[in-house]
Amino acid sequence: MSSKNDIKLGVFIVAAGLLIFLGKLGVFGFLGRTLWPLVLLIPGLLLHVLFFTRRAPASVLIPGGILVVYGLLFGFCNTWGWGVMAHLWPVLLLGLAVGLYEYAFYTPRSGAVAIAGIVLGILSLVLLFFSVMGTGALYVLGILLVLGGVWIIAGRGRSRSSRLWNGRG
Repeated sequence: MSSKNDIKLGVFIVAAGLLIFLGKLGVFGFLGRTLWPLVLLIPGLLLHVLFFTRRAPASVLIPGGILVVYGLLFGFCNTWGWGVMAHLWPVLLLGLAVGLYEYAFYTPRSGAVAIAGIVLGILSLVLLFFSVMGTGALYVLGILLVLGGVWIIAGRGRSRSSRLWNGRG
């Protein structure tokens, strides 16, 4: 009996020594710096699994959606550099929009929550577009407005509008 306990104790001491050695080499620091977004992503995915296996109510989809989007965003930033966050910050709003919309999608009579999720999602995507495009987005918006105005002035649907203005409508 004593030899089995000695073997277990020896394995424990070797494992502790390896952990200390790897820690001093910076392995755990590297893993922590690289994989920490999984601390957000995995619980978000687990909340979705709990809902879809009918072990939790639909309300877990709100934090689940937020955590999944934030985990993916922070993983992207961790991989490509945190400077991209200067342009990707609207994705933080998108996380909330995804959570709200998921909840509304699986909950009957939650129209106001669905509208809030959709409005936040659209706002987030518009802000993301302007953020990524920078001032170039303003040029695109200006060109679209000019083209839209020219289209209206040029008489798209002229026959209908002329009847309305001539009193024939």
